[in-house]
Order: sequence, then C-alpha cells, then structure tokens
Amino acid sequence: MIRQSFNHDWRFKLYDGKPLSWWRQPDYSTWRTLNLPHDWSIELPRNPDSLSGSSGGYFPTGRGWYRKTFTPPEEWRGKKVYLEFEGVYMNAEVWLNEHYLGRHPYGYTSFFMELTDALEFGKENALRVQVDNASEPNSRWYSGSGIYRPVWLLVADPVHVAPWGVYVTTPQVTPQAALVQIHTRVLNQRESDHTVTLRSRILSPSGEQAALAESITPIPAMGEHEFSQTLKVTDPRLWSLETPHLYQVETEVWVDGTRVDSATTSFGIRSIEFDPEKGFLLNGQPVLLKGGCVHHDNGVLGSTSFARAEERKVEIHKASGFNAIRCAHNPPAPAFLDACDRLGMLVIDEAFDCWREGKNPYDYHVVFDDWWQRDLDSMVLRDRNHPSVIMWSIGNEVLERDGRGGGAQIAAMLANRVRQLDPTRPVTSAICDIWGSDGKYTWESTDVVFASLDVGGYNYQWKQYRPDHERHPRRMMIGTESFPMEALDNWNLVEEESYVLGDFVWTSLDYLGEAGIGRVEYGEPITSFLPGYPWHQANCGDLDLCGFKRPQSYYRDIVWKTGTRLYIAVHTPAPEGKEAHISRWGWPDVWPNWNWPGHEGQTLKVDVYSACEQVELFLNGRSLGVKPSSKAERYTATFEVPYEPGQLKAVGLEGGKPVAEAVVETCTEAAALRLTPDRSTLRATDDDLSYVTVEIVDAAGRVHPTADRPVFFTVQGEGVLAAVGSANPISEEPYRGNMRTPYRGRALVVVRTTGKPGEIILRAQADGLTPAEVTLRAG
Repeated sequence: MIRQSFNHDWRFKLYDGKPLSWWRQPDYSTWRTLNLPHDWSIELPRNPDSLSGSSGGYFPTGRGWYRKTFTPPEEWRGKKVYLEFEGVYMNAEVWLNEHYLGRHPYGYTSFFMELTDALEFGKENALRVQVDNASEPNSRWYSGSGIYRPVWLLVADPVHVAPWGVYVTTPQVTPQAALVQIHTRVLNQRESDHTVTLRSRILSPSGEQAALAESITPIPAMGEHEFSQTLKVTDPRLWSLETPHLYQVETEVWVDGTRVDSATTSFGIRSIEFDPEKGFLLNGQPVLLKGGCVHHDNGVLGSTSFARAEERKVEIHKASGFNAIRCAHNPPAPAFLDACDRLGMLVIDEAFDCWREGKNPYDYHVVFDDWWQRDLDSMVLRDRNHPSVIMWSIGNEVLERDGRGGGAQIAAMLANRVRQLDPTRPVTSAICDIWGSDGKYTWESTDVVFASLDVGGYNYQWKQYRPDHERHPRRMMIGTESFPMEALDNWNLVEEESYVLGDFVWTSLDYLGEAGIGRVEYGEPITSFLPGYPWHQANCGDLDLCGFKRPQSYYRDIVWKTGTRLYIAVHTPAPEGKEAHISRWGWPDVWPNWNWPGHEGQTLKVDVYSACEQVELFLNGRSLGVKPSSKAERYTATFEVPYEPGQLKAVGLEGGKPVAEAVVETCTEAAALRLTPDRSTLRATDDDLSYVTVEIVDAAGRVHPTADRPVFFTVQGEGVLAAVGSANPISEEPYRGNMRTPYRGRALVVVRTTGKPGEIILRAQADGLTPAEVTLRAG
C-alpha cells in the first residue's frame, strides 16, 4: 500500500455567518491557502465572551471548511484509494466532488474515508471537509478546531492488507528467544477468487533479518482472511525504558507470482505482567510508574500536531524523570506514540471522558451509543502494536462510575470489546469520588464498575488504597490522577504497597483551557473552580506551557530520587494584610528569585527542597542555620530570611558533610537577550521545528526574572515563526505573531522549516537590551 502525505495546498475558510452554497461554486481564490495540520482556534484572539469559556481558555471555535484539489493519475485506476485522517476536531463531514463520503463526530480518533468510487479520472477532483466545532460547550479543556493532525493518502491493490490489519504480539519472551505472533487481515476486493501468499519478515533493530514466515490460502471474491503466523526470534533485543529497541515486520502480499501489496509495522519485543503481589513487571523486572497526565495540545502551538512537537513532549518528560504518561482523556496523536516507542516511555491509552451521561451539553455523550464501538476500535486497532502502550483506559471520571445510568453494564461492554481486540493488556478506567448524589451513592458504589477492570484507576483517592485492599485484596490500583502537593503521600504508598502500581500527577505538562485550575490567590479563600478571564492556561503542570520545569517538578525529582538534590524556592511576598490561598491543583507561589527591590529588611519565606539529611542556608556568606530536610520533614527545610540583595546559598549535608549546593543571586540590571535552540540542525521538510528558549539576562548571564518587556522576532531564510509564547497564564498576547513578553525572564519561539534546505536566522530585540541572533540549518 502506498502511503503519502496529503497535507499540502489546502484552501481554508472560517465560517463568517454568511450562507455558503457549494452549488454556486464559491470564489475559492479568496480562501486562505495553508498546509496541514491546522488549528484555527489558536490563531484567533481570545474573547471573554467566547462560548468555550474558562474550560476552553476563551479561545474562539466555530465552523470551518477545507478544500483541496488534485488530479488522480491513471495508475490509480482499478486501485483502492483511501484517506486517513489522524484527527479532526470535530464533527467532520467529507465530500469528494459531489459525493458525500461520510462523517466522523469524535475529534480524537483516527478514521478512513474511501475515495475509490467517487474519483473522476482525467480531470481535477475537489475534496471538501467541513469541520463543525460551533456547538459549545463540548469540552472541559482546550480542544482546538480543525484538521489538527496529518492526513494521509493510501493507494492499494484490491488485494491488500486491511488498514490497521497487522497485529503483532510477543506471547513468550526470554533473554534467549521470543515467540512473535503476527495476525494479518488481508482483503480480496476483486470480483474473482484468488490464492494469496502472505510473507512476513522480521527485521532486527539493526536491519538484519531475524525471522521469516510464509503462508498460502485462498480468499474468495469480496472476502477476507486473517492469517496467523508464529515466528521465533533468537537472542532478542528487548524493548525497555533504557533500551527501547524496535523491530519491524515487513509484510508482502503475493497473487499469481506478483507482489500486490506491502506494509511495514514497528513493534517491540517485551513482556508485561501485572500482579498485586509483584506489582508491574516489564521484562520480568519491577517498575514503579512515575507518571503524568497529558492533554493532546502542544502548548504554544495549540492542538496542531507536528511529529517534532509530539517527540519533544516525550523528551521533556524523560528529562524530568517520568517513565509513564496517561493520555488524558482521549487517544493521542500517532506521532506521540511513535516517540514513546523510540524513546522508552510507557503509556496508558485512554478512550473517553464521558459515556452516555455528559459533562457538557455537546460533548461525546451525544453520539456515544452510535459511535462508542467504532471509536474504541479505532484506538485499539491503531495503537495495539506500540510497545509503549501497557494499558487501555475506557473512561475518565464518568458520571456512571457509581453504577447509575447502567454504569456496570457499560463498563463491562467497553472492557470486553477491548479484550476482544487486544487480550494482551489490562483495562482500566479513572474513577474519582462521588458527587451530586445526596448521599445515595458512596465510594463503595464504584465497586460495580471496578468489577470490569483489570487495574483500578484512582483519581485523588490515595486514602482509599489500603481500605480497598482490605475489601478487595486482589485488586490492583494505580493513581490515575493526583494533586501536585500530595506527591509525597501518593509516592509513599507506591513504594510501600505492591498492589499500587504507580502515580500519575495532574498534570505533568501544562495545557490550554481549564483555565486557572492551579493557582494562588491572595485575600479571601478560593471558592470558584476556575477564576475567569483573562486566565487561559491551566497553570497546574510540573512543566509549564513552554515545557520549562516549575518548582513542583524539582520537588518531584527529590521525591522520586532523580535529578535535582537541592532547590531554593522563594515565596512571593504577599500583599500587606493578605494571605496566600492555593487551589487543590496549585503549588505555592515560589520561584528561584532573589530580586525583591522595595522589600529590603522584610522577612521572606524560603523553602529548600532537599534530598539530603540537612540543609544549611547562607545569605551573603552568613549562616542562617541548619535544618533537617529528610522524608520526615517532607524533604523541605523552611527558613525565614530578612531580604537583602546578594547571594542565597543552600548546602545539603549528609553526616554533617556538604554533598550538594544550590544558589540564587540578585541580578544586576537586565543587559541582553539570549536565544537557545533545542536543535540547530533540522530536516529540510515543511514540518520540522526548533524550539528556541528566549531569556532576558544580566551582564553575568543570569536570567533576570523581573525585567520582562516585549521582545520582537524576525526570521530570515528557510524558516517561519510557527508560534511565540510564555508561561504567563493571564497574558492576553496572541500565540501567533512576532512579539511576546517573557514571563519571569523566559519565553519560547517555535521556528518551522519551509521545506527547502538552507540557513534560518532568528533575531530577537527588545528596548534597552542587546539583541540576540541564532542560526539554524535545514537539510
């Protein structure tokens, strides 16, 4: 099967309220030309009156049309032609020429549309896609709008491997040998019977043949057959977190001595085991799941899904000590799972945020009964060859979790369908406490849904682990969501109880929408779930919207015993007479900042997160004392420090001897800009990205956290500005354009390649600062 990108040269029009008649041939020359993937919501100004509200970050949504013309070549005649849409948000409807091909309501599952019968050879064909995200509210977070993931064109002989038709498992794995089971679904869409030969060849990570199998069977006209082959691989190189080796299956379909189709499928040889007494085992070795929940958006890019954006998402999680990600609350982009496979990251793949009972008027509950099986099949069939995926989740905090509305029956229905498609992985669902039942239902009422799960997902319910273990000693549990400030409490139970497999914080990476769920307010206690405009970021991630580590991420390093051993967290002085209040998903308003002009002599609270027995704190060389900072002190030593400019230094002590050090210093006047790209050499495609960190620094090169001002950017050469952004959760600046004000000294610019080789020069300038320039190269 030929698979090629279908992302270029589309026309787009955002609905402007005027009737649009296809039969009168609109003036397409006025439509915008663009390449996919595309999210129109991130391009538009946020509006306090937007129907998406706080949940959607006040981004506009609406309705849009996409159109693409192409002329089918003669070699397609007699072939089967499909389009694969990785993701369209939402309510996609597709036409080719004047033929209606179908619809796909759910915004997060991939789907196919067959073009074959609607193609017109010898002339230009017109493909139209309508995307309808106008019915709001339909989401509890930022969804984006449009064809936000890539589109692929598939061309195949009528005898071919069905899309997502190769299924690879590794039922037996030892260091000496592995059995690889390959199920391959082959379609014969010709009008005559054929004897079909299927050849499957396994290639090792280094590209050498590791095993070969060949099977022959007749397939009747307009019929299909699922081949089952078992191959043995000797001395397998196992897929693991540290060594994520990937094998490939090369599939060939032969008819009458001619190869009519081929496919390549990546997989990993690994074993997974779940046991309440042994925990989770990967290749026979216990692994505690150090997890984070991640929404589908790509921060400053909105929901636009580039392969590099998805890869970076995984990279920054690995760098911060995470070994597992829960996809909240929908199937992720294929490129995300590809990156997890390559880099060694475990995944909980999740299907739905609701079932029959909705959380918003226009969310998935509207189509659940008609579409749940197709969407569940899409997730499992598409993703079941990924070695990174270790668990399927059938829902998140569904309202039926206590059994009301047929919850037990729905859970069994979904879980059983998943097991039909993939019996090799356990099924979970994220279940939270009960609300809105006036006492009719209790936590124990959730047992009827837990009964259908292989692993119980617990959202914020770590206090239920031990009581539930007493009631259900064989139940395995996992913290599918937890509050950042309860990181230690959750992790203690993961380390102490084998049946608690891991903990997933809400969230590991910040996201757009659910605006202000993690925040600090000064004055009256917090009473509202979300604070309102201009908040538009959730502000709860261990990593902020740009991917920079926040204080809680450094604290988690210490809890997990990875990375940082000491971190100085200075509390922002509260306005006089007011007290700081932290939301449940928040973290204290702390940062590594010793620049407080106007606060000289005022006592500031300083926390030192520490993996050491004790901490000694020094101000300008003077000791302020030694304090314990062990687990008993929740790995935190707190000091009251009279502010004076200079140097604040923490020294970690073990047995009275210094073993670690952390320093924050008062900056001199802001002097310059600094640009630091994550990658300087890019591919000469039109979709590679370089993430460039922008910093305001003083003459000594220290990031200046209090000298923020607008920074302007220009790009010269074979690159364009894809996005600008910061972690300021209340900024009203757009994510598209050439200007951004850093937040606490830092901002982010994303540069996108144009598709041509050559230099890319990014320049930054701001009033009163020495400009900065960095050179990238495409190709």
